[in-house]
Amino acid sequence: MNRADAKKIPIIALTANAFDEDVQQSMQAGLNAHLSKPVDPDVLFETLEGLLPG
Repeated sequence: MNRADAKKIPIIALTANAFDEDVQQSMQAGLNAHLSKPVDPDVLFETLEGLLPG
């Protein structure tokens, strides 16, 4: 989108695929992070803290 606020919304991939190439594809597609299932809540919260404004 061409809206300035749309560029601030973090997008996190959540997938069963955890291979390096899958992570690279997610990042190349413009996602902000890539988490694999099963999700570790600590990793999820840490990721969110790193992406959301304080």
